Amino acid sequence: MNAPSLLTPTPLSADAEALRQAFATARASGKRAKEAAESLGLSEGQAVAAHCGTHSHPPKATPLQGPWIELLQALQPCGPLMGLTRNETTVHEKTGIYQKLSAMGPHGQMGLALGDDIDLRLFFSQWHAGFAVTELAANPQNRPNISLQFFDASGKAVHKIFQREATDRAAFDAVVQRFAAPANTAVFTPAAPPPPVLDDTQIDVDGLGSAWAAMQDTHEFFGLLKKFSAERQQSLRLMEGRFTQPLGHSALRDLLHSAAFDGVPIMVFVGSPGCIQIHTGPVHRIEPMDIRGVQWLNVIDPTFNLHLREDSIAHVWQVEKPTADGVVTSVEAFDVNGELMAMFFGARKPGQPELQAWRDLVAQLPRLEAVPA
Repeated sequence: MNAPSLLTPTPLSADAEALRQAFATARASGKRAKEAAESLGLSEGQAVAAHCGTHSHPPKATPLQGPWIELLQALQPCGPLMGLTRNETTVHEKTGIYQKLSAMGPHGQMGLALGDDIDLRLFFSQWHAGFAVTELAANPQNRPNISLQFFDASGKAVHKIFQREATDRAAFDAVVQRFAAPANTAVFTPAAPPPPVLDDTQIDVDGLGSAWAAMQDTHEFFGLLKKFSAERQQSLRLMEGRFTQPLGHSALRDLLHSAAFDGVPIMVFVGSPGCIQIHTGPVHRIEPMDIRGVQWLNVIDPTFNLHLREDSIAHVWQVEKPTADGVVTSVEAFDVNGELMAMFFGARKPGQPELQAWRDLVAQLPRLEAVPA
């Protein structure tokens, strides 16, 4: 694909100029981009899109065009980059090289990144718009920071990519130039409300349990939920005592501290609408923090950072899924809105049984008696 060099779209309206000024004011007060956009009644994608074209308020945004898999594949010569995937309560940051990327399925809507550090499951049907975003450094002596940011149709971020100190910036700039679009054409619309959760009495619990017991691979779980029209956490509750066990709210903190202390390698999954990002390996520095009244549980390691709002945890579950390699155990946390925050597994490769050290760690986590319907 030979996209044009960075072009200058026509100036935006006076309303957009007022929006940019308000966004800059919100950012200056200490709000992150997502929080600043929401304080103005906008999605983050809308706020970024408003910064395309000619204007004087940072950041500057350049619209990008796909195919998105080709853009991601083009990043390998850039060297180390930081991939960021987040949901409402949890941020997953992983530094590494974007390599071993592929797409599959109808129209290439599913993608994989299987690099040593950048490990992603990509759902390109949710990738509605992308931008290269240039922000001035806090120190004016330093170069501006350029990131790639991708959003779904509602303007929710699905994945972001940031430069690191060792990034080949010329290669990165070349990717931006290659995939730059001549103008911003993205239109964002509010997300439709999720479908209502069926009453427990409408679920074939016996069928669900039989299908669960027959699983040969953890990836079958998503199809199982669809087949029986069960919401994810609802299925965990219905299988309580057979395949699932409710855990105490401190389970994630205990899990991370134990994994760090005992050297148990783990897998940490965090998802957005369009991406699941995975860390596999040890964790070392576990730092709970209270920041302006918000309780954060953090992993702060050289190539992996996790920031999870501990005060948003509503339920934590131990989940067992049968596979051809034996039972696979996960610990899954849900927020107050029933959204999946993060999943934790013992580190393993397909074809290998689960680590006994991981099972021993999970067995020591605090239990709850039961979760009410």
